[in-house]
Amino acid sequence: MNRSEGYLRNLQQRRLVVRSKKRGVHNGSRQSSKFGSSLEFSDYRVYQPGDDVRQIDWNVYGRTQKHYIKRFLDEQEISIAIYLDGTASMRHIAAKWHLAKKLAAALSYLVLKEEDRLFFSLIPTSDTHPLKRKGAIYSKKTFLDIINLDTEVKSGGFVKILEQSLAKKHQLSILITDGMEEIGYLETVFRKMKAFKQEIWMFQVLAAEEITPTYSGDVKLIDSEKDTAVNVSMNDTILRDYQRRMVEHTEQLELLCLRYGGTFLQLTEEKELHAFLLRDMVKKGLIQ
Repeated sequence: MNRSEGYLRNLQQRRLVVRSKKRGVHNGSRQSSKFGSSLEFSDYRVYQPGDDVRQIDWNVYGRTQKHYIKRFLDEQEISIAIYLDGTASMRHIAAKWHLAKKLAAALSYLVLKEEDRLFFSLIPTSDTHPLKRKGAIYSKKTFLDIINLDTEVKSGGFVKILEQSLAKKHQLSILITDGMEEIGYLETVFRKMKAFKQEIWMFQVLAAEEITPTYSGDVKLIDSEKDTAVNVSMNDTILRDYQRRMVEHTEQLELLCLRYGGTFLQLTEEKELHAFLLRDMVKKGLIQ
C-alpha cells in the first residue's frame, strides 16, 4: 500500500457535516430533513386518503387494526464548492502551497466518496473551467489531480476573482487561503454567499515563517502579490509589531466568519494534516 492509499483509507469512514438545509434535486447518500423513497426507515404515521397504499404496513395493521404507513428518509446529494487560493503569496513558499493542496484534495475526496457534487476552482488560473465531478468513482483520481496541481496562474487577487466566480447552487462554500487581503473585500464575498444561503468554511493556511519570522538585520521584503519591494532593518520591535498585527488580522477573519454564520480554522505547516482533519475538524463538528 502506498502512502496516498493509506491516507485515503483513514478518511474512508469519515464524512463532511453540512448544516445547510438546502438540498439538491438529485439522488445522493445524505439524509435530508424531508421524507422520500430511500430504503432508510424513519417512522410510522397514520394512513391518510391519497397516500400510497403500498406503504401500508400490514403487520402493524394486524396488531392494531389501524392503517399505518412507513416513512423513509429522503436521500439527496449536496453540492460543495472548494475555492483554492492560488495567488503568489500562497505559492511562494513551497511547503505552504503543498499543504494547501493536500487540504483541498482531502476535502474533495470526502465530498466525492459520499456521492455528492464537487465544484473545485483554483483562483486565479489561466484555465477558465473549474473541475466539476460527482460520485465516488472520481474520488481517488481527483485527490491525486489536486495534489499534483501545477496549473499556470494568471495575475489577480483571490477575493476579487472569487466574487465573480460564485454560484448560487452550492450548499457549502469552502475557502482555502492565507487570508492576506483586506477584510472589507472578503466581507463582500461572505455577504454574497449568505444571500445564496450557503454555509461558509474558511481555512487559513500559513507558513511557520509567516507566523514567527526569524529575519534579522537589513533585509529586502518583497510583496509577492504586487511584485514590489521595500528595504527594512529588522529588530525586535518591528518583529513584535508584525506578529501583533498578524494576530489581529487573524482574529478579524475569524470574527467575520462568525458574523456570517461560518466556521474558521487555521492550519500551519507545523501541524500534521491528518491530525487537523481527524481531530481539529472533528472537534469543530465539520467531520464525523
